[in-house]
Amino acid sequence: MKLGKLTPDTLEALLSRVPVSDPRVILGPKVGEDAALLDFGDEVLVAKTDPITFATDLIGWYAVHVNANDVACAGAKPRWFMATLLLPQRMNEESVSEIFRQITDACDSLDVTLVGGHTEVTQYLDQPIIVGCMLGVAPRDRALTTGDARVGDYVILTKGISLEGSALLAREQAEVLLKGGMNPSLIEEAAGLLFNPGISVVSDARIACDAANVHSLHDPTEGGLATALQEVAAAAGVGMVVDRENIPFLPHCVEICKILRLDPLGLLASGSLIITLPPEEAPQLLSALEREGIDARHIGRVTPPERGIMLRRAEKLLPMPTFERDELARYFEESE
Repeated sequence: MKLGKLTPDTLEALLSRVPVSDPRVILGPKVGEDAALLDFGDEVLVAKTDPITFATDLIGWYAVHVNANDVACAGAKPRWFMATLLLPQRMNEESVSEIFRQITDACDSLDVTLVGGHTEVTQYLDQPIIVGCMLGVAPRDRALTTGDARVGDYVILTKGISLEGSALLAREQAEVLLKGGMNPSLIEEAAGLLFNPGISVVSDARIACDAANVHSLHDPTEGGLATALQEVAAAAGVGMVVDRENIPFLPHCVEICKILRLDPLGLLASGSLIITLPPEEAPQLLSALEREGIDARHIGRVTPPERGIMLRRAEKLLPMPTFERDELARYFEESE
């Protein structure tokens, strides 16, 4: 099998076999949904788990923020974190201590409490792997699902594409990018995108929920913006028309993708937030985000499902590109 997520068809076949008999499960496993929702009376408990598998010097920091993002996209406040840390035999205690520091610092930055987990040295690993689990709570009347997007909604995107993928490639492929002619200062800026504006969308989600009658929030991650839009459409049973000219492609991303021959629409994109909401609510949402220094653009509209997911470019409507795996995974696999 290829690196990356399972295909939507394979995942759908697997999830269709999972029975959900507990009446307190509001939302169980479903393609396009990134968190489970559980009935806790006046509140909804939101549960999310996600691994960090790519080699990175910030693996602990990533684990917290990636899981917190999906909890925030359910309209919840991230509260409690657990981590399973699998370590290769070559690692030393100093490196393990650094990962723990990253986890606790990231938790502190989000007012999240580390409540447990598991750590072990494991055979056959070349790099550390963290499997995180984030729990959060939302008022019952404010919990959101990706499947709540509705026909007629505007599609809003915060920040730009692609923050995470650009930062990772700048940090791990700097020499290749230099040889390809990329300006050293632009590589340095790209590496810093992890922190400025950062890959967290917790603030974006909170502002959106406070400012407008938001229908759905979704965090584009593996597979990039194109895959994330397809996940929203699949979960909600809708179509979309997206204007490519309105998508805020970061200059760092454009240059990196040109040199490495990648498509920015399919590149790992944590740090941006997809918001769907009624058109009349969009101005106040955009104003609220602008006041907090968060750039946001109206990139498209939710349409009936029979129209599919389309990308408008130079007045032509074309099917949205699909990616069997993230462009980052493809690049690393083909580079080996």
